[in-house]
Amino acid sequence: MTTRNQYLLRATIYMFGAIASFTAMAIAGRAVSLQLDTFEIMLFRSVVGATLVLVFGLYFGQIKVISTRHLPIHLVRNICHFTGQNLWFFAITVVPLAEVFALEFTAPLWVLLLAPLVLGERMNKIRMLACALGLLGVLLVTRPTPDTLSWGLVASLIAAVGFAGSIMATKRLTRTETIWTVLFYMTLMQSVFGVICAGADGDIALPSLSNMPWVVLIACAGLFAHLCLTSALSLAPANVVAPVDLLRLPVIVFVGFSLYGEVIDIYVLLGALVIFGANYMNIWKETRAAKRAY
Repeated sequence: MTTRNQYLLRATIYMFGAIASFTAMAIAGRAVSLQLDTFEIMLFRSVVGATLVLVFGLYFGQIKVISTRHLPIHLVRNICHFTGQNLWFFAITVVPLAEVFALEFTAPLWVLLLAPLVLGERMNKIRMLACALGLLGVLLVTRPTPDTLSWGLVASLIAAVGFAGSIMATKRLTRTETIWTVLFYMTLMQSVFGVICAGADGDIALPSLSNMPWVVLIACAGLFAHLCLTSALSLAPANVVAPVDLLRLPVIVFVGFSLYGEVIDIYVLLGALVIFGANYMNIWKETRAAKRAY
């Protein structure tokens, strides 16, 4: 097997790990939602995650590389991610999982819309077409009418915007920061956010013994998903990684149907395919443009 094929195989395996992690987070999030609200879930997820990052960071000698150079960008990134993740945890409890995951695919399209304002990137015809197709996909998934539009779907869309903000901040940070630095500040800052938001009503519920394994699973799956995605993109280009990520949808459709009896909606599947196609078209075009420039 050639070195290139080895890299592609490893990237694919990492993406399978990311898909498994996102799926595990959804199942665990639903399991604990009967006892904990989303702020409490994020609090305990972040505390467990911070502990893991510190332990493994010390073991692998990565703590010493953590810098304080870009704290404002870390703060913006984690406000966006904390907001998006809270809304995501809310959405998975009130609407079918397939709809949440389908709308989550719009995050890169929100990046295209916001990047000219935030990162100063140009909006070309392909990007505008990708955004238009993405909007069509969103309309197919949500089919907004007074009967079908719900707070869960609205939360899913706003969560995708939050994830987009996190993606843009991460793009800035990874130019100079290590993944350990990003994870360290993510878990530390979001622990603080969790304490503030969960404690605002003066009552922070502790997870029961039966729910503690689910909380640990959420924390481990969240960290592992970040590591898998970053590792996959470091080994293979985005236009290779993205098609594997589409497998998230049939996996979560199967989980939703088998565990929760959720009906498979053809419009959700079609909308997800349109959203994914819009993303992939943009990735393919950007990759070709980069090769020509090189």
